[in-house]
Amino acid sequence: MSSESVGGIFGAIVAAVVLAVAVVFGPIGQYGKPPKPKVEAAPAMAPAVPAAPAPRGPVIREVPNQ
Repeated sequence: MSSESVGGIFGAIVAAVVLAVAVVFGPIGQYGKPPKPKVEAAPAMAPAVPAAPAPRGPVIREVPNQ
């Protein structure tokens, strides 16, 4: 037996083990799994009283000349 044929046999064994592990653990991703439950967001409630306007800074009506 040459080393190439031994390597081929070992390669086939490793490939079979990898394939068996892939079948046991199932498909990757969402395929084959139950769908995830959807989370429903609560509807936004409008405030009953409108919000007060934001306070403003001081108003300067006249600027004295210097």
